[in-house]
Amino acid sequence: MARKSFIGEYVDYLKQSKKWWLAPVMAVIGLLGVLVVLGGTSVAPFIYTLF
Repeated sequence: MARKSFIGEYVDYLKQSKKWWLAPVMAVIGLLGVLVVLGGTSVAPFIYTLF
């Protein structure tokens, strides 16, 4: 039996518990996390010009 990734387990949880409203919440949290990580790198000046 192959191990599932975190995202695979999360999708299975959403299917079983029928809590689909959590999907957009986690997507927004993930995007904010990516922005925080990129904000600390050399890509930061390019991100700030977008906003």
